[in-house]
Amino acid sequence: MTPNVAYTTPKQLLNPASGYLTGYSHTLNPYVGCAFACSYCYVREMPVAKFRGEPWGTWVDVKQSAATLLAKELVKAKRKGPVTVFMSSSTDPYQPIEYKTQLTRSLLELMAGQETPDFLLVQTRSPLVTRDIDLLQRLGSRVRVSLTVETDLEPVRKAFSPAAPPIAARLQALRQLVQAVVPVQACVSPVLPSSERFTETLLATGVSRFCIDDFFMGDGSLGKRTERLGIRHLYDELGLQEWYDRSAYLRVAERLKQLVPEENVYVSQAGFLP
Repeated sequence: MTPNVAYTTPKQLLNPASGYLTGYSHTLNPYVGCAFACSYCYVREMPVAKFRGEPWGTWVDVKQSAATLLAKELVKAKRKGPVTVFMSSSTDPYQPIEYKTQLTRSLLELMAGQETPDFLLVQTRSPLVTRDIDLLQRLGSRVRVSLTVETDLEPVRKAFSPAAPPIAARLQALRQLVQAVVPVQACVSPVLPSSERFTETLLATGVSRFCIDDFFMGDGSLGKRTERLGIRHLYDELGLQEWYDRSAYLRVAERLKQLVPEENVYVSQAGFLP
């Protein structure tokens, strides 16, 4: 489904970070809404989605002239201290509309051309991030790409996030980022049912840093938001009820710790910190 796209002129791009993203000074969302429409997305339970009057995933707002506004806001923010930015907290900066607008690219270009921010985390599940390898390389150690790969099973991916990019394409993106020497982590968030080969598959990309998270730690409400979304019934339909459990993330975390140094495996909030 192609979402309805609207173009808006924001008054503010940088927002103070808090809660789960404590450790960052700001969040940055180039878009409002997300066409990937993952069934478990916690944003579905936030006011921006609940009071929109349109189903999540069917609409996207594009923030026009964002780079011009960001340039001014970064100068102002820097006066107050180090600027650390999480992009993005409530949308995917590389969702399909980015192919056309190149909005996220314009923001990266701005940030790569100056010393602020001090650190930028780019959170995405899209292979499109590899298009901007040139800018990510210019940012150097000031950036980390966190690329989500929740499972290695395509039937599971299709059940939970049918509009999101295929797993194979994301694994290839990880390989490209590693080969380009862009700081990157594989983000298994949320942990979905996977095969025994999942950890080896991730390691085969060359990635050496991993972040593991689940609904119960990462949805901002100890799993209550996810419960309200009715995600449990997907596990029931797949006959994988044992994966909907507070300890399920340990299956992946412990396998990884057997294969890589324990300090390279981060759990929940620790994996997203600057």
